Amino acid sequence: MKNQLILSHFQESAELKMQAAEQLEAPIARAIEIMFTALSNGNKIMSCGNGGSAADCQHFSAELVGRFERERLPLPAMSLTTDTSILTAVGNDYSYADVFSKQVMAFGQAGDVLLAISTSGNSANVVQAVEAALERDMRIVALTGKNGGILATMLTDLDANICVPHERTARIQEVHLLAIHCICDGIDNALFGGEVDE
Repeated sequence: MKNQLILSHFQESAELKMQAAEQLEAPIARAIEIMFTALSNGNKIMSCGNGGSAADCQHFSAELVGRFERERLPLPAMSLTTDTSILTAVGNDYSYADVFSKQVMAFGQAGDVLLAISTSGNSANVVQAVEAALERDMRIVALTGKNGGILATMLTDLDANICVPHERTARIQEVHLLAIHCICDGIDNALFGGEVDE
């Protein structure tokens, strides 16, 4: 007997990915261009997000520092979600809304990129991190959903907003992961060209 609940998750996820592909192609290509330019100029990519989005930050950084699908030199990427001493110190001494922006202020430089992930686009600590990054003349790649939230209103033409057209957090996160893989593949191709070794 088929489990319709399970099948409905697969069907909804597959349909959203196909529907979103055309809409998200341009902002994903823009994100690749932004990150390629930064890495080519010796800059780094920082990322921030909460919960599942924090896991996506770490996943993205691991793909760049380690590898995606080909052997290459490590690329400079850091997730701002991993240092528990910084997160708890800033959260305790200041506020949880400051946990990422303090790190952007400490490590961010002009030409760096901030990958800001928030399914709603309204996460206060991600919004503050974007504010801090823009003050430092960093570029922003936002992974959002729904209507893009506050983050969508903060970005300039120099930035990229990959906004998944859906209301359900789980579906948005699934497309975020696909977008991250597209970006990693695009960076590798832009930096190193050629085909992936089998």
